[in-house]
Amino acid sequence: MIIEELMIHEMDEKEKWLFEHTPSLVTRVEKISDLQGPKDAMAIVEGLLYIVGEDGVRIEQIAMAMDIEYNEALDILKDIQRKYAKEDYGIELVDYGGYYKFLTKKEVHPYAQRLLDLTKTNSLSQSALETLAIIAYKQPVTRIEIEDLRGVGSDMMLRKLMARDRIREAGRSEAPGRPILYEVTETFMDSFKLASLSDLPELPEHTSDEESESLFSE
Repeated sequence: MIIEELMIHEMDEKEKWLFEHTPSLVTRVEKISDLQGPKDAMAIVEGLLYIVGEDGVRIEQIAMAMDIEYNEALDILKDIQRKYAKEDYGIELVDYGGYYKFLTKKEVHPYAQRLLDLTKTNSLSQSALETLAIIAYKQPVTRIEIEDLRGVGSDMMLRKLMARDRIREAGRSEAPGRPILYEVTETFMDSFKLASLSDLPELPEHTSDEESESLFSE
């Protein structure tokens, strides 16, 4: 403020008028609700839900992130639930243990399978093999545990492997948000000619990324 007062003091009348009537390029936002209408608030929450993905987000976290009241955040989430419950959308907003997250509706799954069947190749990528190796040795395992070991996001890879019937859901963990557990399928066992998981090769004491990826090949 002191700097601005000194600047104004040194200006002539024309410069003062321009300074006072030119909108600032940087606007301080006190509360999102001050600048956004209901539709914009829903859009913001939808974006936040997309970012958190399968981990989900709690009402309190939405409220704190947007600097709004708990009940306001809850109302927005309920509005989003009603919006995506309509047949017009292929995803839905669910509440698992207080954590809200987007999931694909069951009606979409057969089409997702066909789509990936059309685009898949006979061989699996190195990333896919690495992910399969982790699941086979650690199952049942959550996406977060897989990503901790791989060091990269695995959400899309898990969806592809499920569509190709190499892995499947194996219930839910008791951890916060109740994340999905994954395990390999009979198709995986057949693909790699394994009678049981005990037939998996022993892991080296210190396994590098390249060694992990070479555990399986088609």
